[in-house]
Amino acid sequence: MNRRASPLSSRSHRPQWVGPPLFAALVLTLGLGLSYGAWRAASDASEQQLRADFDFHVRELVGSISGRMRTYTDLLHGVQGLYASSTNVTREEFHAYLAVRDLARHYPGIQGVGYLPLLPGAQRAAHEAQARAQGFPGYVIQPPGARPVIAPITYLEPVNDSNLRAMGHDLLAEPARRAALDQARDTGQAAMTGKLQLLQDGGASASTTVYGFLLVMPIFDNGLAHDSVQQRRAALRAWVFAPFRMQDLMRGVGGEASRLLDLEIYDGDQLDAGARLYDSLPGMPVAPGRLASTQALTIAGHVWTVRVRALPAFDGDLLARPRMVAWTGLFVSLALALATWLLAASRYQAQRSLARASELAGQLEQGQASVLAMAEAAQRSQAMLRNILDSTLDGILVDNADGRIFTSNRRFRDLWQVPDTLDWQADGRALVLHVQSRLEEATPFLDARRHAPHGHREQRDLLHLRDGRVIEQYIRSMQLGNEQARLWTFRDISERSLAERRETTRRQVLEMLAIGAPLERVLESVVLGVQADHPAMVCSILLLDEHRHRLVLGAAPSLPAFFNLSSHGHGVDMLRGVHGVSALAVRSGQRISVPDLRAAETLPGEMELATQAGLQSCWAEPVRGGSGKLLGVLMAYHRQPLAPGASHLARLSEAAHLAGMAIEQAQVAQALRAGEARFRSLYDHAPVALWEQDWSAVREALDLLKQSEVQDLPAYFQQRPDELKRLAGLVTIIDANGAALAQVRANLEDQRRGKLGLAQNFDEAALPAFGAALLALAGGAHLYECESSFLRLDGAARQNELSLLVMPGHADSLDFVMVSSLDITERKRMNAELLQLATTDFLTGLPNRRHFMTALAGEHARLQRELASVATVLMLDIDHFKRVNDEHGHAVGDVVLRHLGALICQALRKVDVPGRVGGEEFAILLPGTDMASAAVFAERLRARVADSSVSIDGGVLLCVTVSIGMAAMSGTDAGCDAVLVRADEALYRAKRGGRNRVEHHDGGGSGGVLSQFMAS
Repeated sequence: MNRRASPLSSRSHRPQWVGPPLFAALVLTLGLGLSYGAWRAASDASEQQLRADFDFHVRELVGSISGRMRTYTDLLHGVQGLYASSTNVTREEFHAYLAVRDLARHYPGIQGVGYLPLLPGAQRAAHEAQARAQGFPGYVIQPPGARPVIAPITYLEPVNDSNLRAMGHDLLAEPARRAALDQARDTGQAAMTGKLQLLQDGGASASTTVYGFLLVMPIFDNGLAHDSVQQRRAALRAWVFAPFRMQDLMRGVGGEASRLLDLEIYDGDQLDAGARLYDSLPGMPVAPGRLASTQALTIAGHVWTVRVRALPAFDGDLLARPRMVAWTGLFVSLALALATWLLAASRYQAQRSLARASELAGQLEQGQASVLAMAEAAQRSQAMLRNILDSTLDGILVDNADGRIFTSNRRFRDLWQVPDTLDWQADGRALVLHVQSRLEEATPFLDARRHAPHGHREQRDLLHLRDGRVIEQYIRSMQLGNEQARLWTFRDISERSLAERRETTRRQVLEMLAIGAPLERVLESVVLGVQADHPAMVCSILLLDEHRHRLVLGAAPSLPAFFNLSSHGHGVDMLRGVHGVSALAVRSGQRISVPDLRAAETLPGEMELATQAGLQSCWAEPVRGGSGKLLGVLMAYHRQPLAPGASHLARLSEAAHLAGMAIEQAQVAQALRAGEARFRSLYDHAPVALWEQDWSAVREALDLLKQSEVQDLPAYFQQRPDELKRLAGLVTIIDANGAALAQVRANLEDQRRGKLGLAQNFDEAALPAFGAALLALAGGAHLYECESSFLRLDGAARQNELSLLVMPGHADSLDFVMVSSLDITERKRMNAELLQLATTDFLTGLPNRRHFMTALAGEHARLQRELASVATVLMLDIDHFKRVNDEHGHAVGDVVLRHLGALICQALRKVDVPGRVGGEEFAILLPGTDMASAAVFAERLRARVADSSVSIDGGVLLCVTVSIGMAAMSGTDAGCDAVLVRADEALYRAKRGGRNRVEHHDGGGSGGVLSQFMAS
């Protein structure tokens, strides 16, 4: 017993505090580890939510900017439509149009809308005089100096102090603005200037300088074609433009969330301080953070670079949760560790005992044996692990975050073809560089090294090698002892990936062939499928024409246009240089490979096109049909010298087979679609606009009205015009041919988006005509013809002639209606102009003799019906008019005639009819006027002419007088000419009596003198 007690006494000196702190430390470590995991998960979730919120606000902000600019572009389209509908828009019409738009309220940020006519430099003085006469006395074209053409700011609404500073400035004289004007002219679309200081801010100091830009849009002469650049330059008539101040434009963009973001907009694609257009926090430095986004925004053919960075307050409360989780885990871990220490200390005190010396010796021997066994097992395990690693089908690599490599297996070295001489174990960077050199695009591999996954997550990427292989890469974190490591797994999936992509491409091509897709789209799909397999490769398909002497372009979506044009349509025997490879493949019918175009001895000195396109190698694969007939050639180009591998050749052969099948299928489909195409062509190219409309909803609405006991539909629609408008909105446009789309200035995209409606046949003003057509068709008529007004998509109101035909088979149900429409606006305008020319004197604007005689005959017929009515006719003649022509010329004589015509028009009532009946002779019909009242009118007119003067060359004032003869018109006259004879007799008496006087015909042999003055 005493010998067993001695060990106890020897162990009694062991410190009692070792066990409890160890258990407490383990519990604390476990708790802290779990807390760290919870904190990490919460932190990742918060970071993801924060990034998602930031990306959403960035997209919303950029979309708001783009949407606002589209709104302003639509505003300019409206102004462009105003000029398209009128050959001469006056300043008052321009002001009235934009006043309705209320720019300050509905278009924030815009400084105004202006008009720039394109004028010859020789019209500079006349243009300035015209603007001054319109209420701008200080109007001067700036800058001074003679220029061949000018484009001064003539109209600028709203008219305020800042816009008045810009009036008269010639935008063609300033290079930045001229470039935007030229771009808008050549493209026919809206164009935008770069960063510039607005003319409205020309007086601002350097310290308060704000910048903006101009949005311009061309106005062409509608009578001239403007489909090409040369035609647009010849048809250019003017520009409309809108100036923007960036600070005003960006005010309110983005809403409340934008206050937590720092927004910067740069002109162009570079983040250069000199190109900065807008800064939401000017002069305030923003600390670089992890939340930032830079995007390119294209507006009207101009590029803006938008950079958005989150302010510190953007994080909000999203990051508070991870901190709360961390503090909670820390407090709980400390509490558990303290409780464990207390429990372990008490247990340790209760269970402490002394070990016997013999047991200690036995345990020591057992421990030594266990250590030896463990060492042998470790050696066996290590050898087994190495054998397992080297036997796996996947490449294995283990390293740490610093790039230090721990181990790799044989499969990894075989996959990446790592040479034995590469000392990658001493320096991991050498291995990384070797892997990079084998990749076509090293970004996924390098990104995986920089951003390894945490915890138990794993990351997957696909790597494309230069030799055509595809490797699947997995990376996950692992713990090696006390060190965090990364496990890389690489698997060669080239065959599987190639088979999947081949099957996808093949299925896609077959689907496109099944739905009858165009051959160009099918061949483009084949080319894109090859390029997707090999991202560093660009391809094209060249087809033999029907005579088999020329090569035409089938598909080349990624090659430059100049490169494609240099081969399209050229004879096989004429192609040289890089295109000679395709010609050689066609002539020989064999596959051709040129690994290095610059070193090709068979193609000397003709590789400039390849150099310009950045191509250094090419391969040609003949395309054959199912019968073996040569149809064309598939060309594959690479931007580096490269010989094709087995995977390349297999993919090209498969693509050539698909292309051949597509070409043969297209030829068969073309024959099958020929009949349908001819019918559709007749429909689409019919000279008459055709509309296919669905009236089924209208029929159902009419049935409901009849069920509601509405019997008198015309009276119902007359009392309820809104109901007729509602029925018009139920009509749906199913289809429209090319003439119909051209008639309303629409395209197929507008038709697909449903922008066409009944307003393109019957606008709101023509709803009564629609109601009449509806009642006729609903009443059983199969055909109805009428005239109507309609709206084009550009907002212009036009006149048309309609024929509505109920589709065969739907006469009883009124479901479908075919409408043919003919735009008769120009015909009506020409008729009005012809009527104007036929009834109006071209010089004075007064009715001509024919129109005056027609009015005189109508008045004579009225007097015959109403014998109690009265009327008087005046004949006027300019005194000494021949002397005016002889002394001053016929041009001055024309001015005198126009002057007299204007004075006559100013003195007339609405019912009075003037007319020029001879060279310098004028006549006036005064219905319902007796001789006494007519005498007062004639004397007043004579005095007004005598008191007026005409300004001629040199500022000389020319005064003229008139002699007037008047006669009463009677219903008892044999004809309307009798009163003219009497008035003419009175006129000659006034001439003989000294001129500048009024005489009347009293029915006798002499007339009474009403006034007499000294003859000039």
